[in-house]
Amino acid sequence: MSKTSPNLQVSVIVPVGERHADVVALFSEYRGGIAATHFNYEFIFVLDGPHAQVATGLQPFIDQGERITIISLTRKFGEATALMAGFELATGDIIVTLPAYFQIEPAGIGALLGALDHCDIATGHRSPRAGGWLERLRRSTFHGLLGVVTGQKLRDLGCGARAMRRGVLEEITVYGDQHRFLPVLAHRQGFRALEVDIRQSPHDRFDGVYRPREYAHRMLDIFTVFFLVRFTKKPLRFFGMLGVGTFAIGSVLLTYLVVARAFFGEPLADRPALLLSSLLVVLGLQLFALGLLGELVIFTHAGAIKDYQVDDVIQFNGSEESTDARKITREATEVR
Repeated sequence: MSKTSPNLQVSVIVPVGERHADVVALFSEYRGGIAATHFNYEFIFVLDGPHAQVATGLQPFIDQGERITIISLTRKFGEATALMAGFELATGDIIVTLPAYFQIEPAGIGALLGALDHCDIATGHRSPRAGGWLERLRRSTFHGLLGVVTGQKLRDLGCGARAMRRGVLEEITVYGDQHRFLPVLAHRQGFRALEVDIRQSPHDRFDGVYRPREYAHRMLDIFTVFFLVRFTKKPLRFFGMLGVGTFAIGSVLLTYLVVARAFFGEPLADRPALLLSSLLVVLGLQLFALGLLGELVIFTHAGAIKDYQVDDVIQFNGSEESTDARKITREATEVR
């Protein structure tokens, strides 16, 4: 059941993690940006870990009557969990997520909200974007790989400014670091996603250099999204292709060894190729069996899985005297 309020249209969720700016200055900027849109609004700050100073800084605004809710998590769970915790208490028909540091100019909030007239989820693309050639190379490589595996041309998944209709988060559950891929997951679910050019904040000084571990995490995230987008309901196609390929390579190698032994008298003892070919055959069978088990699980739960959204419905009510056609108001849009 929807928890939307007729008097509250926009819920702004700000997850506060390790990296965060002066909350007083940040809230003042965000409040100015959202107030300029003339929407009714509320702010939800989710403290991902111990950030008592943030709550202390916001208390004067609460005393002045600002619609601010502060959620303090028991420990650090990650930004995706913080966003979902904020959504649980959000009451607006439109959900806006904003970073806890200066990343975009406040006017960009209005641009995101305006884009919802044409889509279901709008994400920011900071333009012009600061950064050196190494940062540009990293961004283009990441988004290029993502475009290959998902088919979507995105340019700035690192931007934490997003606006979406409530139905998007009602249909999608994010965890781990999947909040970065919200437009990709929404696209897969049948929502229409759009990137909006917004100006980068002059206070955004992050140089974009990460530790090697972070780059490895991003590659694993791309693989995760690839599997979720392409094979969530068709696991046999993924594991089956791997299994068949592995089994074929092992079978060809094993056949060669058997033929060499039977017709040419070559010994099989002390030949690593025999062990390798046998392992490939067994591994191929196991991968194929894993795909079959996945298909059985999907088949068992297929009735409870909804991976589409209805664009509109036209009902016809005919009689001998007249035929009336009534178009039901669109509740969700299909990706085009």
